[in-house]
Amino acid sequence: MTDDVLARVTGRIGHLSLNRPKAIHALTLPMVRALIAALVAWRDDPAVAAVILDHAEGRGFCAGGDIAFLRASALDDAGASGRQFFFEEYQLNHLILTYPKPVLAFMDGITMGGGVGLAGPATFRIATEATRLAMPETGIGLFPDVGGGWYLSRLAGRLGQYLALTGARLDGAECLWAGLSTHYLPQAALAEAKTALCADPDQASAILHRLSVAPPPAKIATQAAAIDLLFAADRYEDILAALTADGGEWASATLATLATKSPQTCKVALRQLRDSLHCADFAANMAMEYRIGSRVLVLPDFAEGVRAVIIDKDHAPRWNPATADGVTDDMLDAIFAPLPADQEWKPL
Repeated sequence: MTDDVLARVTGRIGHLSLNRPKAIHALTLPMVRALIAALVAWRDDPAVAAVILDHAEGRGFCAGGDIAFLRASALDDAGASGRQFFFEEYQLNHLILTYPKPVLAFMDGITMGGGVGLAGPATFRIATEATRLAMPETGIGLFPDVGGGWYLSRLAGRLGQYLALTGARLDGAECLWAGLSTHYLPQAALAEAKTALCADPDQASAILHRLSVAPPPAKIATQAAAIDLLFAADRYEDILAALTADGGEWASATLATLATKSPQTCKVALRQLRDSLHCADFAANMAMEYRIGSRVLVLPDFAEGVRAVIIDKDHAPRWNPATADGVTDDMLDAIFAPLPADQEWKPL
């Protein structure tokens, strides 16, 4: 176990709190292993009826994975330790989705990348006025993994493609509107909700319903029609052309945002979301994402993206290839290709 995850049983609730506040609870491999160990221990324990997943303190639920560790792996051990992290993190995501007891994820504050991977498969996903949810991976040369292909591809219209490419942040009201959260509670009600859940987890749905409030209007709803129209294509060059041809203020701002993203991983994300719709189940999706992750981790764009955004903070990444048309179908085929049989991902 690790001090970065607090695991305890209160009443009939197994309670897991991420506890790495200085990093906004970004996930490390020991944290992933601690979460898996607790969930496996409680899975068949009749004293535990449901599981709460939240954060102990700080300004967010989970900012993602340990990006600095993953970059070091790409540069120092040819991605071996990074692949191990992905392998076990994806097993955790799948364990939550298939868990036989309700899992309640409190998406209070920043919920990005790996944080979406924890909350997305939960039975109940509680947003608040402080929620800021995003999959910002294309900005650092990665792709929306941890099940992102599964969730985003199944949102209404082309919202998922828009979120995957731009890394746009949704607030709590927008998460509820999009279906990425199941409930919207004010922050002030969270303590009461958790106390009531510990006392009577069998009434989880009723408790959350009672404490829910009507959120403000979802701002992104006003752009839904434009998103569906301008992001309709599965070919990245066609999306860029549609935004350019539109020429309006929103389209131009969106085009400027896309200009900061890795063309390679934008193309990866579009294909990932398209292919996810043909996956037989979540496990098949995660096997696909592990293949992608194993390759993208060691491609130049990831180390360069983290350098530009996280390390040097010059926000001037030198992507390779530099443009969308430089990313060929052969490159994408290689990224999505099956791994050797003994290296493929599998559930716990």
